[in-house]
Amino acid sequence: MIKVIMNGCNGHMGHVISDLIFDDDDMEIVAGIDISGEGDCSYPVYTDIFNCKVNADVMIDFSSYKATNRVLEYCGQRKLPLVLCTTGLTEEQLNLVSKMSRETAILHSANMSLGINVLFKLIQDAAKVLAPAGFDMEIVEKHHRLKKDAPSGTAIALADHLNQALDKQYHYCFDRSQRHEERDSKEIGISSVRGGTIAGDHDVIFAGTDEVITICHQASSKGVFGKGALEAARYLANKPAGLYDMSDVIAG
Repeated sequence: MIKVIMNGCNGHMGHVISDLIFDDDDMEIVAGIDISGEGDCSYPVYTDIFNCKVNADVMIDFSSYKATNRVLEYCGQRKLPLVLCTTGLTEEQLNLVSKMSRETAILHSANMSLGINVLFKLIQDAAKVLAPAGFDMEIVEKHHRLKKDAPSGTAIALADHLNQALDKQYHYCFDRSQRHEERDSKEIGISSVRGGTIAGDHDVIFAGTDEVITICHQASSKGVFGKGALEAARYLANKPAGLYDMSDVIAG
């Protein structure tokens, strides 16, 4: 039985993961962390992460980037593997993630969906063929109105995977409103839409002369991220210190 500490247990994703683990025969949540208090959780909840002394095999974190430094410190001190699902991390925090992965196993991904992580591979294969043939590349991401960061971490990750496939020759364009010039052939455009209850849509557009290829991923609910997080936690438990991502989970 894999014992899990859920950080951000009273948030929407905390509830999603709690429900998924409740129906899982191989995992259980032994404690939760949330500044808002106990809520309606069936397990003990701590408002201060450092007050949680419960033994566990892995922590799943779906909280806020504002809490990430303390989460990393806590897991580093306890050598507790961490599935870090929080988005919007600063460059300084990403460097801290890398540093703390020397102390414990950390799996960090911009998107926990298994489908999105397969998409990363598909778009790289497409880019290697289409970009040299003169196709322009654009990314459009759509999320619910409550999402605070833009563009999404997944959109940046998609752009990074395209760029990596093309020897990092491209730069990113987030806003053309003040530009009055033709599109640079070496740019990847990234656009954001916020509205309603969109769980998460990402379109990668390859626009060529007289033809357009669009590869898209649509999340119908946040459950897909929860399922991915559980697979990540299952993979990461008992792993040695190091920095992992969802490609490791998919590869097995």
